[in-house]
Amino acid sequence: MLPAGALSRASRYTRAAWALTNGLRLELARQGTQVTGLHLGMADTDMSAALSGDKIAPLALADIALDGIEAGAAEILADDWSRGIKASLAEDPAVVYPRLAAALSGIAD
Repeated sequence: MLPAGALSRASRYTRAAWALTNGLRLELARQGTQVTGLHLGMADTDMSAALSGDKIAPLALADIALDGIEAGAAEILADDWSRGIKASLAEDPAVVYPRLAAALSGIAD
């Protein structure tokens, strides 16, 4: 199980990071700086070794990131997890949070 409050903290940090990336993109656009947000669930690294669930291989993630940057993408949604989170941003929280909690249960023991 995840520590108490982990889902709430992760959700706040995710929304804050998304907002920060969007703000930086707007501020730096005037000087021609490309800001690309790379979003993913978990990468298959030493840091996530103890966690279960779908993980993206680091080399695959790098390929996806570079393809997106070369294409001029503002955001790169690297996996199903990040695509699901993005799609849920406009949904009613009463619907989203129980679904997220169910998806996260059992990821970390």
